Amino acid sequence: MMEEPDFLTSAFIYLLAAVVAVPLFKRLGLGSILGYLVAGMVIGPWGIGVIRDVNAILQFSEFGIAMLMFLIGLELKPSTLWQLRRRLLGLGTMQVGISTLIIGLLVYMSGVSIGMSLAVGIGLALSSTPIALQTLEERGQSKTDVGEATFAVLLFQDLSIIPVLAFVPILGAGAGAANFILETELKILAVLAFFVFSSRFLLRPLFRYIAMTGLREVFTSFSLFLVVGSGLLTELAGVSMALGTFMAGVLLADSEYRHELELNIEPFKGLLMGLFFIAVGMTVDIGLFIADPIEILMLVGALMAVKGLVLLAIARSAGFTLNDQIFFALLIAPAGEFAFVMISLLTSAAMMPAAVAAKLLVVASVSMLLAPLTIFVRDLVTRHMTSLEDHESDVEADEGHVIIAGFGRFGQIIGRLMLSLKIPTVIVDSNPNHIENLSKFGYKVFYGDVTRLDLLEAAGAKDARLLVLAMDDPNAVLKAAKIASKHFPKLTKLARASTRGDVMNLKDAGVDHVRREAFASSLEIGEMALRELGYPAHLAHRTAGRFRRYDELAIETVAEFRDDEAAIIDFAKRSRKQLEDLMDHDAASNLNEDKGW
Repeated sequence: MMEEPDFLTSAFIYLLAAVVAVPLFKRLGLGSILGYLVAGMVIGPWGIGVIRDVNAILQFSEFGIAMLMFLIGLELKPSTLWQLRRRLLGLGTMQVGISTLIIGLLVYMSGVSIGMSLAVGIGLALSSTPIALQTLEERGQSKTDVGEATFAVLLFQDLSIIPVLAFVPILGAGAGAANFILETELKILAVLAFFVFSSRFLLRPLFRYIAMTGLREVFTSFSLFLVVGSGLLTELAGVSMALGTFMAGVLLADSEYRHELELNIEPFKGLLMGLFFIAVGMTVDIGLFIADPIEILMLVGALMAVKGLVLLAIARSAGFTLNDQIFFALLIAPAGEFAFVMISLLTSAAMMPAAVAAKLLVVASVSMLLAPLTIFVRDLVTRHMTSLEDHESDVEADEGHVIIAGFGRFGQIIGRLMLSLKIPTVIVDSNPNHIENLSKFGYKVFYGDVTRLDLLEAAGAKDARLLVLAMDDPNAVLKAAKIASKHFPKLTKLARASTRGDVMNLKDAGVDHVRREAFASSLEIGEMALRELGYPAHLAHRTAGRFRRYDELAIETVAEFRDDEAAIIDFAKRSRKQLEDLMDHDAASNLNEDKGW
């Protein structure tokens, strides 16, 4: 018998399988999820058998689901979650309730007890949150109407896991069932109370303290600590890890550190989610499928048909188009990873024969494997149908928003102007002291480093109307300008400069409009000085304006030989003499115009 490889060898095998399979399936248009699943089938115990300990991998990869749910929670403020309540309770209740009853009835008709029929029914009624959400994300449909409805149903399914997990012990607990339920509910309430308290009074001071270190790796470590810690805490209370991290994410959705949390966790989430899909592929018992493929496929077809018809009816009642109804049904119709948990619980409680459990696991696995395939077929049919008939798109153009990077003494003035006009504005700052002080005055400022491409993407640079670079650090402004120009060439960029050299560098970096931070205010003081010296107001203003135009023209001229220091010095001397001559000429002209001076 082949020995289980060590950690490094196993990691190498997983990475190799993913690197080979995922790009291939993406190129074929089948999506990354199917690539991961097939890679798992090939290297797993039912394939070539190089990896055999599937349960250990599944448990570790569940952190990927936990991180996914945490990131989803960060996108949902409590107010947004409240707005989803009708879909959450309405669509979710109908899907879980009707699917459970129909599947449970079919199982009961095969001669199984009522209790086990309901347990199997709800285990198969729940869907795969990672597969559905990843599919939506890959297609850019997370924010669409069907995407939000899908998420509402999946979230209700995850919430329903709490009473479901209490259901199996009740079947055999007898008189102790009431105590078990009471104890579980008290634990859950205690965890929720701790989450609410810590999000308000513990985490924000900790975030500020860690952000002040300026060490990105420490912030990343704390981000991972937060996800893992919240997951373990809720797991101890009898709640799923994924649901716990989701609640933590929701409570931090209003935090100014939200964007930085997303950016730090996203890479780990992607890796662990891929590992989860590989582990699911490894659970597919190919031998059992080959032994009786017709029966397995019939059971899978029955499962997806029952759930699919229920989902079609729900989507129709919600007013979706036929195309969206089909997409909604295909996303949620397959079984989910919770089926593995439920079947395992029933087997360990001696309520289900091992042979039946093995067959149901294959049915659940195959349905999950077919999910990306059915979506792929649907996409092919949709593309074919849309090519046969032309119709206008119903997508409305987004008016865009303004991104202000840096909300110190310079950026605040711009931000206040935008906010006073109710212009949609995203404000980002990397100084925790700024964020702490501004939050006291009611400003919503996010913590993050705008010199990172991923943060610009998270701030919506692709769809923004303007990017204003108002940071204190000139090097950071230039670096951010170069990144924005490279990746978002159509985005209009305005920047703050410290020196004349910064102006030239930023112009070269593709910035559309550059202004020196102290030039305008210094020129205003100069104009006031002229008025105090006896210049009439209109003449002082005209003189200051002429000086501005000459200085800006001089910057454009000196840029031609910026690398030649001797030429720059010579130009500066000649420029100063030209400016004096210009002002003398203007003064002579103004003497005839205004005898008061």
